[in-house]
Amino acid sequence: MARRIQIWNKLDWLTILLYVIIVVAGWLNIYSAVYDEMHSNIFDLSQRYGKQIMWIGFSTVLAFFILLIDSKFYVSFSHVIYIIFIILLIAVLFFGREINGSKSWLMIGSFAIQPAEFAKLGTALVLAKTVSSYNFSFKNMLKLVQLVLLILLPVGLIFMQNDTGSALVFFVFIIPLFREGLSGLILFFILLVSVLFILTLVLPPLSLLIIVISLALFANLIIRKRLRDFLYIVGVFLVSAFFVWLFTYLFVDGETDFYYLLLRTSVGASLVLLIISLIKRIPQAALVVSLFVVSVALTFSVDFVFDNVLESHQQARINNFLGIESDPLGAGYNVNQSKIAIGSGGLTGKGFLQGTQTKYDFVPEQSTDFIFCTVGEEWGFAGTSFVILIFLTLLIRLIRLAERQRSVFSRVFGYSVASVIFFHFAINIGMTIGLAPVIGIPLPFFSYGGSSLWFFTALLFVFLKLDASRLEQLH
Repeated sequence: MARRIQIWNKLDWLTILLYVIIVVAGWLNIYSAVYDEMHSNIFDLSQRYGKQIMWIGFSTVLAFFILLIDSKFYVSFSHVIYIIFIILLIAVLFFGREINGSKSWLMIGSFAIQPAEFAKLGTALVLAKTVSSYNFSFKNMLKLVQLVLLILLPVGLIFMQNDTGSALVFFVFIIPLFREGLSGLILFFILLVSVLFILTLVLPPLSLLIIVISLALFANLIIRKRLRDFLYIVGVFLVSAFFVWLFTYLFVDGETDFYYLLLRTSVGASLVLLIISLIKRIPQAALVVSLFVVSVALTFSVDFVFDNVLESHQQARINNFLGIESDPLGAGYNVNQSKIAIGSGGLTGKGFLQGTQTKYDFVPEQSTDFIFCTVGEEWGFAGTSFVILIFLTLLIRLIRLAERQRSVFSRVFGYSVASVIFFHFAINIGMTIGLAPVIGIPLPFFSYGGSSLWFFTALLFVFLKLDASRLEQLH
């Protein structure tokens, strides 16, 4: 009994207070977004605000239950929890129900549960367990492959459910790994892939190829810091390119398009450079050339992925976001109406239940993915600033809690919690104001939905339990 009282005293009540404020603020805006004068009872389960109260009640019970469990349970059974959620993701493919184009829901009676949300919790636990194992090292290639597979397995299953937004969230687990010593080159590579994906959709392939070649040569100059090496690299590249071009021209295609000749000569010359760099043991040059080869491959595979992997509505949203297409009444309708709603709120807003965009249902999904525009319209710049400030305060607090952990497991899990919440927070708000493509992810603790609220509650309170037990030996 004394030990349980001590755990309750060690809970970070500031974080819990922030959680309560966000949940209450979210419910008020859900109530406003779907308010119906014919159903004014806040406990009316036929309305979303009535259901959300029920979800909040269940979340309170869930949080209390999580805090009662011994912290060592989450360490010892992390793999079991991960496997359970993987099985649920597989079950969705066979028995799931399709809602809004995504087959990602399991029906339990009249309630729908989304396993993809809870799979993030399982992945965070198993990554923390793997990284905190006594023989783990980022220099061990097998361990790195294991980490990648642990992340990519749920990602692949969720992609098969046609839920791209939820799948993309899993890539933020790279952030806690970077905190534990993963090379910054991995982050650079991810950034490179993201930039190339966008540029490939915007620029002609030939122009992008020339840019990639120039950047690769410039990067080699910066890394080596010697003009002689730079000229040597350029010389080898040009000579190799000439012979590759000559061979291609004489023995392969003869008269062919200049664009394809440039592509082949660039790749061929790069491979020659890579071999020479490895033989002469110039690791920096080998790295630059390797990145260049990967970049070229990505440049010419994005179109295939974009056309064959993404759904038509996802393609339209990305094109609309990048300005390639303009469809204010189609793919861009949600964002356009959301910006109108937020802009109409002015400094202090129109007042609670007074939003015209909200009242007349101009913004689809306003109680879920676009809940933030309700804040902007009814509470104005002051209200949106308050919501953003509360979320930033929560994120800063979570990072501080993660840094004070004594166990690697708790620290990795803490950074995973902060990373997932940050991604949802940044992308969701970015969607509503046109700074991010619409990928359909909720605002943590704020948007309507039982699965989302339960998942974020479980994620947060598992970490709070670990933090309260930080002085104990968890392994």
